[in-house]
Amino acid sequence: MIEHEVLDAGLGDADDDDFDLSEAFDSQLPDNRYLDRELSWLAFNQRVVELAEDPTLPLLERANFLAIFASNLDEFFMVRVAGLKRRIVTGLAVPTNVGRAPQEVLADISADAQALQLRHADAWTKLVKPALSDAGIDIVSWDDVDDEHRAKLYDYFHAQVFPVLMPLAVDPAHPFPYISGLSLNLAIRIRNARTGRQEFARIKVPPMLPRFVELPHNGTTVRFLPLEELISNHLEDLFPGMEILDHHTFRLTRNEDVAIEEDETENLIQALEAELLRRRFGPPIRLEVGDDMDTVTLDLLISELDITAQEVYRLPGPLDLRGLFDLAKIDRPDLKYAAHVPTTAVAFQPAEQNGRTDFFSAIRKGDVLVHHPYESFATSVQGFLEQAARDPHVLAIKQTLYRTSGDSPIVQALIDAAESGKQVLALVEVKARFDEAANIVWARKLEKAGVHVVYGLVGLKTHCKLALVIREEDGVLRHYSHVGTGNYNPKTSRIYEDFGLFTVDDQVGRDLTRLFNELSGYAIEKKFKRMLVAPLHLRKGLLRHIDKERRNAIAGKRARIRIKVNSMVDEQIIDALYRASQAGVPVEVWVRGICALKPGVEGMSENIRVRSILGRYLEHSRIFMFDNDGDPQVFIGSADMMHRNLDRRVEALERVVAPAHLKELADFFELAMSDATSSWWLGPDGEWTRHSVGEDGKALVDLQDRTMANVQRRRRARAVR
Repeated sequence: MIEHEVLDAGLGDADDDDFDLSEAFDSQLPDNRYLDRELSWLAFNQRVVELAEDPTLPLLERANFLAIFASNLDEFFMVRVAGLKRRIVTGLAVPTNVGRAPQEVLADISADAQALQLRHADAWTKLVKPALSDAGIDIVSWDDVDDEHRAKLYDYFHAQVFPVLMPLAVDPAHPFPYISGLSLNLAIRIRNARTGRQEFARIKVPPMLPRFVELPHNGTTVRFLPLEELISNHLEDLFPGMEILDHHTFRLTRNEDVAIEEDETENLIQALEAELLRRRFGPPIRLEVGDDMDTVTLDLLISELDITAQEVYRLPGPLDLRGLFDLAKIDRPDLKYAAHVPTTAVAFQPAEQNGRTDFFSAIRKGDVLVHHPYESFATSVQGFLEQAARDPHVLAIKQTLYRTSGDSPIVQALIDAAESGKQVLALVEVKARFDEAANIVWARKLEKAGVHVVYGLVGLKTHCKLALVIREEDGVLRHYSHVGTGNYNPKTSRIYEDFGLFTVDDQVGRDLTRLFNELSGYAIEKKFKRMLVAPLHLRKGLLRHIDKERRNAIAGKRARIRIKVNSMVDEQIIDALYRASQAGVPVEVWVRGICALKPGVEGMSENIRVRSILGRYLEHSRIFMFDNDGDPQVFIGSADMMHRNLDRRVEALERVVAPAHLKELADFFELAMSDATSSWWLGPDGEWTRHSVGEDGKALVDLQDRTMANVQRRRRARAVR
């Protein structure tokens, strides 16, 4: 039985030796078989814009999607575009799977990004903003404000804004100021009234102030003025005695990717802190300017910032629509998604009303699969760890932490456990992009509480989501394990769709024990029973499962592959799926973001379908399902199909075995891939087509709404029993 488990996971030593990795490549496959990953990422963000353009969605949610687009695009430039440019400048090989020169790829990215940003701006100015105005939420310009309200805004400006502004002049005594990444700025040309000399000045719009200033109520309409408009209409107070000639908004994006040579540093934390300081001064990679900016000002910015014309994006105002996140605070439930309160997973519902759940007893009855945010993170993962922290029979807790909130009850549970004398190990990934500084802060907080904090393996990010609780029961130690697809973050758990598996299975417990030993010590473990672990074995294990489906199809046996990931980029995995398709295996790929795979190409991928679903929740779980001639092999975990996940991260996929859980995951996948469900379909040319309305003109099924209803139905069924 144990040997069978090893083979199922694809990690046994003998099995690894027998499987030839080179079989994942096929010389008969065409050279142009991949879509460009960067352009595919932009296509993902186009789908976000399409949600903002959808008149059937609640208005404030549409505004939120515009803010999400802006935030996503910032990160794309700061990391992906910056990385490509850095490699070109330094002469490093540029990873590209489309056989084109890097400069060609950058030119295409620039063109697509420009078009997409203009579409994004149009969605705001022509669709969402007018619709909000009709609904009683008006984003106004200075010209729309009457004298009475201008006077009140003047008082607000001098009381709340003027004191924190820092106008910076540019002249022989004042060099061109440093422009921080993602800051919104005013470029101002002024004339000295005494000398007649023209000067340039810059004002940074304070990021700590509300982006939209609320005006006194005018009847039932709530009105807001962009902060930069308030400032630009009081420039005389900032430059007394000067003539204001012109002013324009601009915004700079810098390279904020972090690169550390871990094998060359003795102290990872110190090296990371130094690199974070350097990040602030990364080279410019994008300049956004208002479409009304004059050539004199623009030429000055291009010259002083050492940026190329290709890196300039002229856009209609306002710039930086991340500020639309603030509109979510407006109390208009009629303009938002209907409130959804997560239920407690059926297995974790207390036996008595107002009673307390005994998580250990519930997990001993059988594996528990929890689906967030439909089922509560607080009454499952958080409650499990909090009970473990206070339970006197718990001896040790081991956990990985990739991203979490600074005031997280998860962190507090680990602190409470350590302070009560338990052995506590926290593997903190301080290299989690854009969360590095926060992770350092609470890692040190954990250390001060007596938690054993380690930072993973040199050269690898620890991305897996694992928790292990060791509990003494009647003189025997039992392992209570949790393997998840998402971070241990109570805040994001409310908007990220993820699965988590709880089990007391000894094989899983031993797997996690071995893996934690590898992460905290020097052990190199090769044998796992119910897990696929990167970077040593996950890729080969998945390729072996894919190839087995191919061989089953050739032999006339049942074969089918279903994969749900955030990104599908890895060439070896894609080639293996092409080979499976050529053998007649039905392949279904459900991807949220990037997809380099071309579906529906005759002779290569006509048996592959690719769908994408976006909505109120971020589809984040990873699921891998192989039919295996009627004995399904199903995994959930943290790994996307990208080089970094398979080769440069510690990732873990856990095999799901309970029949009820296999059915739940299969039903979920069937619903997502159904033609009756609203989704985007990927064509062989890389174009995504939205299917949201049926032939009868009625809206197609919303996957997330239907899943909410399904979870509620399970809860009601439990209550009846």
